[in-house]
Amino acid sequence: MALSPLVIHETAELLLHCVCAELTMTANRVEGQPGCPCRSCVVPGRPAWDDCAGDCVRAETAGQLTVNFSGMVSTSNFPSETRDVIGTRNCLPVRPAAEFVITLLRCAPTYDKSGCPPSCEELTEAARILAVDAASVWNALQCCFPSTSDARRGQTFVIGPQRTVGPEGECVGIEQRVTVALPSCRCPEGETS
Repeated sequence: MALSPLVIHETAELLLHCVCAELTMTANRVEGQPGCPCRSCVVPGRPAWDDCAGDCVRAETAGQLTVNFSGMVSTSNFPSETRDVIGTRNCLPVRPAAEFVITLLRCAPTYDKSGCPPSCEELTEAARILAVDAASVWNALQCCFPSTSDARRGQTFVIGPQRTVGPEGECVGIEQRVTVALPSCRCPEGETS
């Protein structure tokens, strides 16, 4: 089955939109919680941890939110990867499944100018922000992303593992994996699957 040339990128954009919207809503409900970072984008490959402090002009929320395409497999029984032989003489209902990685980075407490480590209060606040961010990303996948498809049942996807990343440098955050069954169509005339 053929893929639309833009479907992978468009799916990444939908994921980014849903997470950013949920982070903004959460910031309005939870006092002291930062919203969607001013640096939010789809990136090629693993994101560089180069802007968790956020040099954002006229923006309130520092940090970095990225979505990247990690890889793709064929599946005839989503989400399991198929090992069936695919050719012109069989008509297997194979479709592509793409894995995406959502990475949300915030500033991590670090040593002050005199070399003292962060206080327990600063560490506790960073841990609270991280936990709320984790719940927000999960909620975005559960509540927003399913409705981003015109398919009768919405998006077909599996939420993969979520883990804490960092602290590294001045960044700490979460990484969430999600595998999405991509829509496909019949091959154009003269081409085979």
